[in-house]
Amino acid sequence: MPNERRMAADERIERLREAGLTVEGDYVPPEASDPSVAVRKPVLELAQMVSDRIGHKVTPADPEYYGLAACITDPMAKVALKMGVRKPKTLAQLAELCSMDPAELEPLLFDMGYVGLIEWNRENEDGRNPEGELRYVLPPFVPGSAEFFNMRQSQIDEHPQVAKMFERMTQLPLERVTAMVPPGGAGIGMHVIPVERAIPMENESASVEHITHWLDKYDGKYAASPCSCRMSREKLGEGSADDPEDWCIGVGDMADYLVDTQRGHYIDRDEVLAILAHAEENGFVHQVTNIDGEHKIFAICNCNVNICNALRTSQLFNTPNMSRSAYTAEVDREACVACGRCVEVCPAGAVSLGQKLCSAKAGGKVPEYPVRELPDATPWGPERWSPNYRDDNRRETYDSGTAPCKTACPAHVAVQGYLKLAAQGRYRDALALIKRENPLPAVCGRICNRRCEDACTRGRVDAAVAIDEVKKFVAAADLDPATRYVPPAVTPSNRGGFPQKVAIVGAGPAGLSCAYYLAEKGYAPTVFDRNPRPGGMLSYGIPSFKLEQDVIDAEIDVMAQMGVEFRLGVDVGSDVTLDELREQGYDAFYLAIGCQGSRSAGIPGEDAGRVSSAVDFLHRAAEGALDGASLGRTVVVGGGNVAVDVARTAARAGASSVEMRSLEQRGEMPASDEELEEAAEDGVTVTCGWGPAEVRVGDDGSVSSVVFKRCVRVFDDEGRFSPVYDEADTEEVPCDTLVFSIGQAVEWGALLEGSAVELGRGGSPVVDPVTYQTAEPDVFCGGDVVTGPRFAIDAIAQGHEAAVSIHRYVHPGSSLTVGRNPRFYVELDKDDAVLPSYDTSSRQRPATDRAKEKAEPFREYAGTLTEEQVRTETARCLSCGASWVDPNQCIGCGLCTTRCEFDAIHLVRDHPEASTMVRSEDKLKAIGPYALKRAAKIAVRKIRREV
Repeated sequence: MPNERRMAADERIERLREAGLTVEGDYVPPEASDPSVAVRKPVLELAQMVSDRIGHKVTPADPEYYGLAACITDPMAKVALKMGVRKPKTLAQLAELCSMDPAELEPLLFDMGYVGLIEWNRENEDGRNPEGELRYVLPPFVPGSAEFFNMRQSQIDEHPQVAKMFERMTQLPLERVTAMVPPGGAGIGMHVIPVERAIPMENESASVEHITHWLDKYDGKYAASPCSCRMSREKLGEGSADDPEDWCIGVGDMADYLVDTQRGHYIDRDEVLAILAHAEENGFVHQVTNIDGEHKIFAICNCNVNICNALRTSQLFNTPNMSRSAYTAEVDREACVACGRCVEVCPAGAVSLGQKLCSAKAGGKVPEYPVRELPDATPWGPERWSPNYRDDNRRETYDSGTAPCKTACPAHVAVQGYLKLAAQGRYRDALALIKRENPLPAVCGRICNRRCEDACTRGRVDAAVAIDEVKKFVAAADLDPATRYVPPAVTPSNRGGFPQKVAIVGAGPAGLSCAYYLAEKGYAPTVFDRNPRPGGMLSYGIPSFKLEQDVIDAEIDVMAQMGVEFRLGVDVGSDVTLDELREQGYDAFYLAIGCQGSRSAGIPGEDAGRVSSAVDFLHRAAEGALDGASLGRTVVVGGGNVAVDVARTAARAGASSVEMRSLEQRGEMPASDEELEEAAEDGVTVTCGWGPAEVRVGDDGSVSSVVFKRCVRVFDDEGRFSPVYDEADTEEVPCDTLVFSIGQAVEWGALLEGSAVELGRGGSPVVDPVTYQTAEPDVFCGGDVVTGPRFAIDAIAQGHEAAVSIHRYVHPGSSLTVGRNPRFYVELDKDDAVLPSYDTSSRQRPATDRAKEKAEPFREYAGTLTEEQVRTETARCLSCGASWVDPNQCIGCGLCTTRCEFDAIHLVRDHPEASTMVRSEDKLKAIGPYALKRAAKIAVRKIRREV
């Protein structure tokens, strides 16, 4: 088990023990196990009455009992016993039944409502509200008192067992019932209502399927209240990191009740619509109460599937009939471009990425994708449930795979999607889509190692699509302050941004990515860096002829506009410590300091003058401190892309000669062929198969030559780095400047002094592989400091994941892992793919300004594709992937349609019976016929199998 999961589990167990709860089973009050503690008989009788578990005899160990016992007094229980479940009674009627003076009874009834045992209303049977006499109602547990008990934070904190009670009472009564529920839901609990704009205009829809119908019905009577699911789940250590306030909207008399009992506050229609729109932005499902028949609801909820107890029932039991709307999503395969937005937002895990290309194994057709079995004609027990649905439903890709470009990219950028948007001339939309996963597209358009192109299916035909060049073209808008794209914050809070303070140490790509995605979530993180310019190795490790500083500055300026604060020239650990930052109110830290040090060659003379590391050499070049005229004969030891950068920088700075010496043979060198070709164009000589043996020092203390020994093997039979040399075969190479580019190292300085962060191999921090949390709970790490030197896109991907973790961490009670997007991607089998007819244009290449290159060797000289070239290049995409919907998992919320930029996914009203809302008291009548038909089908199938 990863460290974070184990730590979270331990913390949760301890938290629940302190609350008097257990993890494995229900909380057991003392009276259930200690004969000396008297059982509160009125409470036990009431628990039996409000329980919805048919045929179950409630005991003191049951949640029905301990939930009530935590919050109510015996006099409350005795009054409630006289009320009956869901049988409204006036004060006068109750006073007569209880033989109490109304003046004495009324304040007790208010207290009963305040704790959540009862509610009150003036509505008649059809839900209309003629200013009638106030009536008091005892609801069942769910929906009802379980929610009300958990709708006030102070009450949950004082009686944490109510959170456990709420969880158990949304499961126990339904374990044997859910499989028998017809598509209409039978008034069991909550009912999904689609995003209104997702309902097709040409379809005949029922009024109850429209949120505006309910807003019109209860016009002028709305109240916003906190979400009981969000608050109770947080108490159980499985929170969603949402601010729970104002996600539930009470309507009609429920609005009055919420305000009367200090659970909510009145809002107007515009405020309701703003909350609903904000919920859709966050991917929350609209649900209405479904227990009062077609004419009445009491709330509209905006539910996060990771914590919602109502959605939980349909997902846990694999019975979408429990909550589904009348609609199912369908994908237009030809229009879909596998951007994955619908997959990310689907609360039921009904949409996954597959392939659009046909399969040879499937007979030249698109592969058939699995459809989840439903209980319509199948016995349905725990073996068919999905207790881990919050994790299992997050798989983005079918096992057979999807578009290779999205799969191969470490950040899983929606390549196929932005290519299509660019093809349509929707460049701003394309840039927005890229920034969903990569906040530095202009940077990556210049320096990315293009794993997406290496994987591109088009490469099997002629040449891969020039994905990075299209990205560079699209991202050019970010270089102009008038056109750059600054994403809006989408915050899971109705009260604005989050106040928690996050410190990010290191302004390289990992730190910048973390800052960007935290800002997008509503935080204002602070980025510290000891250098005077942000960018990390982007600014100080990549030559300006490949990546100019104004490109970096432009994308960082976007982050500043989003609310990110930069404190430069500050060495955290020396100028200010982590403990001092904690004292200043910082709640979490992301350490992304990169690999700023260099590995030693371990040979005589390496400390001589005019010998430096690649990191130091490139840093001096970036600061303008490199004296090119004095470089003379320059030798670079190393065979990677960084060594190439050093060699090209030396050559362009004016070195009289530049030679790279690598251990590896040309085909083994880490540097790409493209990089080596560009080095050759700059006059760099590459000599392979030699390793340094000794640095010889001149009379002035500086390097005079380097002795190399022949390397006969670099890797062992298992592919591990294990060089073998011929010590007798040596060569001395004169040089005036020597640069070692043989590896980078972590330099912590005083940053971790007094910290519990554990260090592993090479001084890298030990982190959870999913969350990037260290042994110091508020410290997270990522980027090169964790992985060793990699590419910017790898660091960007890690920074994004760290932002997810930190968002969850700074909200106590939230899980760092439950319901987390696992980033599970599988590449389709390109050898099996049947390629369609395709555009035969050749790969487009941008113009190169050679005159500018010669005149200004440290300015960017590689051009950008023209608009016409972009249209030509994007037409070369084979459109490998597409989304596919499992109709048996879809609950018809319509959120997927709000994300699609291509009008490729729509709702179809194929379950009109699901719009029939049935009173809770009539649910057995609704379930009965369906249950009998189902039982008959199961019996027939059994007989057939036996025969």
